[in-house]
Amino acid sequence: MLVLGLQGSPRQKGNTSYLLSLFMKTAEKMGARTHTIAVTQKNIIPCKELIVCEKKGICPIDDDMGHEIYSLLRQAEVIIPATPIFFYNATAQLKALIDRSQALWARKYRLKLRDPLSGQRKGFFLSLGATKGKQLFTGLDLTMRYFFDAVDANYVGSLTYRKIEKKGDMQQHATVHQDIETAVETVLGPLLNRKKVLFICKNNTCLSQMAGALASHLAGDQLDIITAGLEPGVEIDPKTAQIMEEIGIDMKFLYPIPLSEAIQGKSPEIVVMMEQQIEYPSFEGSQNIRWNFDDPSGQPIESIRNIRNQIQEKITDTFL
Repeated sequence: MLVLGLQGSPRQKGNTSYLLSLFMKTAEKMGARTHTIAVTQKNIIPCKELIVCEKKGICPIDDDMGHEIYSLLRQAEVIIPATPIFFYNATAQLKALIDRSQALWARKYRLKLRDPLSGQRKGFFLSLGATKGKQLFTGLDLTMRYFFDAVDANYVGSLTYRKIEKKGDMQQHATVHQDIETAVETVLGPLLNRKKVLFICKNNTCLSQMAGALASHLAGDQLDIITAGLEPGVEIDPKTAQIMEEIGIDMKFLYPIPLSEAIQGKSPEIVVMMEQQIEYPSFEGSQNIRWNFDDPSGQPIESIRNIRNQIQEKITDTFL
């Protein structure tokens, strides 16, 4: 399970950073993998309303959204934006990232494609402001609800603090540690008891990616799914993405990852070795399953479609 933090404050060691860091450290203690994006340090160009995303589900702007952030938003099961209040909303830097999530909104609502983690992903935001106004967080709350919908995350709540302005105010807050403990338990608790399942093949470009997407789609509420490659390729096989779109499952912005990155933290309870004639490492303490598919690279699309259907049957028989 990946928890993705979006640190939206221009101050890298200020109150917002402290609040998000406390959340992420607490999540790590509970066994989650975490990754934090310092939004103001990324090259995120504001939306230019080119309308390409509305028609094709992709943004043609060449920046860190396409190179990194869309992929992380897709990988994460929990997304935690954190921002100080600027004119009753998020900082401009974080708002640019939110606006650019329109590409994901378009894939969901215009192209009618389903993110494999749809229904499982959770969204929770952190914020603070210098004043004590009753409506201080009203605008941000509405923005975050629409952002979470765009990235296919269920909005599960927020932690907000008034009268936080000076350096160190957040550290000295009387209830912040207990607040964070309760929030992390609320957000992560339902996800922690799932069995961790690793699907692995040589390149993580086809077999294990299909299996991971199908398992997340069919049983993500029961299984914590990760995929990996022994020698990960550069991108998912285009035919694989195509035949998954045929059944409405969206694999855009997912990329192959190495085994060392995939199994950080808690070891998997179940390892499914997808490909025959491959020597896999030993996974002690795990239940090892071999499905032994042929390498689909270079095969016609009909063959890959048949493999997809076989994988779906095996997931149903094994996990459901």
